[in-house]
Amino acid sequence: MRCNTRLAQGLRPGLLSDVPSGLRTSASGRARPVTHAVDPRGISYATPCGTHGTTDPPPVTIPLTELAMARCLHLIALTLLVLVAFGRTKAAPPPLAELPGPLVIAGGGKLPDDVRDAFFALAGKEKAKIVVIPTASAEADDPAKTDTFLKPWLALKPASVVVLHTRDRKVADGPDVAKPLADATGVWFSGGDQARLVAAYRGTHVEDELRKLHARGGVIGGTSAGAAVMSDPMIEGGTDIAKVGQGFGFLPGVVVDQHFVARNRLIRLQGAIADNPGSVGLGIEEDTAVIVRGRNLRVIGKGTVTVCLAKGAGKPELVQPGKSGTLLDLFQLRRAAANRAAKEPFPPQTPAPPVVEKGSLVIVGGGGAGPEIWKTFIELAGGPDAPIVMIPSALEDPLPPNIGEVAALKRFGAKSIEVLHTRSRKEADDPAFSAILTKAKGVWFGGGRQWRFVDSYEGTLTEKRIHEVLARGGVIGGSSAGASIQSEFMPRGHPLGNTVMAAEGYERGFGFLPGCAVDQHFFARKRTADMTGLMKLYPQYLGIGIDEGTAIVVKGSTAEVIGKTKVAFYDTRKKPEDGIDYEEVKTGGKYDLKERKKLE
Repeated sequence: MRCNTRLAQGLRPGLLSDVPSGLRTSASGRARPVTHAVDPRGISYATPCGTHGTTDPPPVTIPLTELAMARCLHLIALTLLVLVAFGRTKAAPPPLAELPGPLVIAGGGKLPDDVRDAFFALAGKEKAKIVVIPTASAEADDPAKTDTFLKPWLALKPASVVVLHTRDRKVADGPDVAKPLADATGVWFSGGDQARLVAAYRGTHVEDELRKLHARGGVIGGTSAGAAVMSDPMIEGGTDIAKVGQGFGFLPGVVVDQHFVARNRLIRLQGAIADNPGSVGLGIEEDTAVIVRGRNLRVIGKGTVTVCLAKGAGKPELVQPGKSGTLLDLFQLRRAAANRAAKEPFPPQTPAPPVVEKGSLVIVGGGGAGPEIWKTFIELAGGPDAPIVMIPSALEDPLPPNIGEVAALKRFGAKSIEVLHTRSRKEADDPAFSAILTKAKGVWFGGGRQWRFVDSYEGTLTEKRIHEVLARGGVIGGSSAGASIQSEFMPRGHPLGNTVMAAEGYERGFGFLPGCAVDQHFFARKRTADMTGLMKLYPQYLGIGIDEGTAIVVKGSTAEVIGKTKVAFYDTRKKPEDGIDYEEVKTGGKYDLKERKKLE
């Protein structure tokens, strides 16, 4: 076993395997092999091997032999199968990255002590070197008012606190005024008019130093105007109709509004989001703040923070207030906003039929797979010598030194197992990283939390190559999180907990089993009512609830139940009998997923 973390040198990311298509010759008669490549957008193009940048005349095609033609047609069919499966209703996820340093974004009014204390702690407490930027205030030009801006922070006894202020962009772009930022641990933007901050500092050396501070883990905070400037686009003003400009964008993909309840700004924020439907709206009440660390947002203070999303994906506008203590996940919110704004949002009204065209699936309900399940997976992969790739990325980092599923595969006879894991989407798009998948006969997804699979691999070359394993006739298996990721609709995908059946932004699985929503630990954790609720929300799907120690083996449209207990199949087209809205199939039984009926 080895963990494949190699990086490619000079290779183009995002390509499917090259498809041989015969030989071509130049006008001089020199034979050159030609490859066809397909990029992530489905564009096919021919590239003569080893001739990039040459100026040879157009090639002359030599007729293909029948064998070469057969190989070519087979590989083209495989490629089309992968593109259809992989590209079905897929939209690229928004570019997401955890914030390098924290943010403290306050909604104006009197700054609560807990908000000030939170900023001070993030800046380093008694070691804090704080820079206060009061430029949004008209009083910043009065030297007599300097102490007013410093006093609240001096009372906390940091290592240092200074004021940075100018209205002259030439000064802001020079080396001197930004010097305090070079070793600062925190910056605080005071309230006033956010347009003044942008006019003075956006695109200057001061902004550059602010970004450097944030990149090295420093905290940036602000209240009122100092909150609005965190976003880009930025609300500059307006009563019911927002005047929108450019802010600093320290919190990407989010539009911040402040004094939210006190000044009745819901309509204003909703309008700004309607004009920027891929963005998330955050309306922050006075005496309240949101603390952003990495990808997590936490509400503190006396009031509420309201999340707004534009209507889309068949959903109305979202207005969701959260009080102090509320936790939010930035990635989930941004993915939800992006999906609502997509031309082809998920889920589709009419999913593809639940048929596995090539290969097979082993989908386990968690709780430990027994010998029958492991042996079936290994046999479907081609036997003990078949190359198998195990993906443990649903686990938390750091990964354990000994992964249970790898030990189980070895215990039941598998001899060639490699572990594939990354948290970097860039690495997941690197051809060298996922090269082992081009030879794999089986892929196993481990347990944990399924959203981690999505964050690492969705829409990358690695995911495409997993689809290729299936298209070549291989097997894909997985348990618990590794079960739900296999279905088109992925239940329980919320990064903050596994109780949300339909987590906007994390509803789409990898779709190896189209037209279905797979839940796990089903009867052991009494989850039947959860699936009933999901089916009411998305009746177009076939719901599948797999109990612990139990699996379905899917070939074509047939699911065979193996293991300990039973599986529930939910078909909303059928009327419940005696209050039960699902059909049970016990171990040894079979179910036709396409026809939605038991097989006798």
